[in-house]
Amino acid sequence: MATATTEISITDIDYLTHGDRALKMRLFRPQSDAPLAVIVDVHGGAWNTGSLDGCRDRDMALAEAGFAVAAIDFRQAADGYPTSLQDINYAVRFLKARAGEFGIDSGRVGYSGQSSGGHLAMLAAMRPRDSRYAAIPLADVGENDGIDATVRCVGMLWPVINPLSRYRNALRKRNSDDPPAWVGDIPERHDIYWGDETAMREGNPVTILEEGEPAETPPALWVQGRPDPVHDYHDPESGGDLNEPERFAGLYRAAGGDIDIVDIEQAAKTTETTVGPLIDFYRAHLG
Repeated sequence: MATATTEISITDIDYLTHGDRALKMRLFRPQSDAPLAVIVDVHGGAWNTGSLDGCRDRDMALAEAGFAVAAIDFRQAADGYPTSLQDINYAVRFLKARAGEFGIDSGRVGYSGQSSGGHLAMLAAMRPRDSRYAAIPLADVGENDGIDATVRCVGMLWPVINPLSRYRNALRKRNSDDPPAWVGDIPERHDIYWGDETAMREGNPVTILEEGEPAETPPALWVQGRPDPVHDYHDPESGGDLNEPERFAGLYRAAGGDIDIVDIEQAAKTTETTVGPLIDFYRAHLG
């Protein structure tokens, strides 16, 4: 296990190229002679903004706890759904295929994701073999044939787990007599990435479970600041009384998955208070 004094190497890798656009992976690896479990970290930004640079504090904390971390950039904004999932799926397979080179254990891979990144991480984990998401072949296909994007676990920080209900919730609030400031340009960001509500419903972990689609349900953790009207709200169209975190957790457990929700007082959110539960979770499921 790494300590605060353990040397951590940080390496930037162009893991995928689209035309003349290279996508970066930043690999944090504590010094160790043994292959390490690796966490693929998916940044947030309402599917439109953000980059792997915004995850650095979390990634360093996870690396200091003894995990390799691969923070990734991916296509977003007007590139549209499902391009982000294609890049994320490829990143996992890329890491597994080059596990020996990077000093990681291809059998111990997990996700971390914040806000929209939490949604993408869970969606990628639930559909690791979806032909749309796995559309980009690995190089050296013969040698890497059979490698897929399955993961051992998913850690989420206040994910936008249901893009459709969040979109409609933001529109309702905007059209109310006293629209809250948090609505901002949330509906427009949804429109740019998703295009329409049909896509928001299709690329949606909640509807996957509600409609009984066969899906992977690896152990999951949801860290949620409260109060948080952007990510923790009630969908009046859900047919129940639960807010979205509890609604998803109930569906996930009913599908055979194991998920816990850890509440954190919103005013007390820091890297330490939010990453601490993740570290305990990854130690339990990645070793």
